[in-house]
Amino acid sequence: MTRVVSIYLPDLATDRIRRADPAIPPEQAIAVIAKSGSRRWVSAADDAARKAGVRVGMPAAKAQAIFRDLMMIDADHVADAAALERIALWALTVYSPIVAVDGPDGLVLDTEGADHLQGGEETMLTGIANRFRSKGLTAKVAIADTWGAAHACARAIQRETVVVPRGETFRAVERLPIHLLRLPDKNIDDLRTLGFQTVGELGNTARAPLALRFGPEIGRRLDQMLGRASEPIEPIRAPEWIEVSRAFAEPIGAAETINKYVGRLVIQLVAELQRQGLGVRRTDLIVDKVDGSRQAIRAGTAKPARDVAWLTKLFRDRTEKIEPGFGIEKLTLVAVMSQPLDEEQRSSTLIDEETSDITPLIDVLGNRGQRVYRLAPVASDVPERSVQRIAAAAEPSGEIWNHQWRRPVRLLDRPDRITAIALMPDYPPRSITWRGRRHNVARADGPERIFGEWWKRDSELEAVRDYYVIENDVGERFWIFRSGDGVDPETGDHQWFMHGIFA
Repeated sequence: MTRVVSIYLPDLATDRIRRADPAIPPEQAIAVIAKSGSRRWVSAADDAARKAGVRVGMPAAKAQAIFRDLMMIDADHVADAAALERIALWALTVYSPIVAVDGPDGLVLDTEGADHLQGGEETMLTGIANRFRSKGLTAKVAIADTWGAAHACARAIQRETVVVPRGETFRAVERLPIHLLRLPDKNIDDLRTLGFQTVGELGNTARAPLALRFGPEIGRRLDQMLGRASEPIEPIRAPEWIEVSRAFAEPIGAAETINKYVGRLVIQLVAELQRQGLGVRRTDLIVDKVDGSRQAIRAGTAKPARDVAWLTKLFRDRTEKIEPGFGIEKLTLVAVMSQPLDEEQRSSTLIDEETSDITPLIDVLGNRGQRVYRLAPVASDVPERSVQRIAAAAEPSGEIWNHQWRRPVRLLDRPDRITAIALMPDYPPRSITWRGRRHNVARADGPERIFGEWWKRDSELEAVRDYYVIENDVGERFWIFRSGDGVDPETGDHQWFMHGIFA
């Protein structure tokens, strides 16, 4: 079942202003002022302004009187809309093939079951909120069975994320105010005049009198929110993206037929890519169904590609996930990410040459949802800083590890505290206790002293670690260290840690 994510950006206008002018102090309160004739009012306010009592809709003069140091900037709705479109295009390349702008201050995404690839829905939403925050954007994120429910919950919640359990849409929205139904302002005002305040009150009212007075819009919005009527998300597209499509006079649904037309679309897409001298890195297959719903499949490659056979295989390996329902009326193939790709001259030989290119394997694993990457050296003596993740198909960085002492085959993500019995300052432990298990030390080598990187952090000016390679009485070898030189407390707290395991 499709799940929909709504991302609400309450401070879109003020966040855009801060990003455009980094010189604005973080503590400076900002209000955005809209104009209509002689009337001026607050159309957006950042968190500092809201804490001072400034509210959206408040007259500009009143806001200035409440907070004299308030920075008031004229609204630029064109710039805000352009910023939101850029964010939507970025989200499409990162999160989902189906992303659309949701009003003037939000996005809507069809997650297409992608939550299990990111540790579940709660983890996925937290990751989205954190990523937006890292880019200087305030975001509230909600996931629900429908666009309407996710939209309403994202704008009603006080916390950063909310997950509406499957099948509990009405329970989640029944107490929310009616303005979250995305109805025209005139309808909202008239409904409030009649005494309606919440979605639940409206949903429990007979439809006929409402339709007679207001038309079908209220019933349509209620049905969309509660999942009784479909509301397809029209994916945003960049004008420069290459797109090919095929519409069908009669709906299709058989797997063989789907694969046949996907193959034809790949041929058309590759022909256009070749004409423009491009190779594709990420391609989306959008499936439009008879009932108005959409489904999407995304295929990516580690390097730019325009090999018809390979791209066709990547999609055919995943077309079994397509649920045709009552039939498919249109297939669309979109090159979401493309890069220049030159023609390559291949020489012919009588003997097949051995190839070491593992890009096809990377593509297969990546399209199954696996996170594929390589580890590369970093110039650092501190073990946990001496390695970084890079793209699986990235070119070698040229850096190498250059250590006189042996390094373990497995390095723990974080040093794990242990209990050790040792004579300080220079002797290795006689025994250690790690995760409740005692190890008697039969042999040891060390210490290898590693100094802190004082040029990066002032706190590491005097910090040191003394590392030892130890072996227990059954032949297991570990890499442990003591924080500090064993004498001066300024160099470390003299606690012992497990940091790696040898083969």
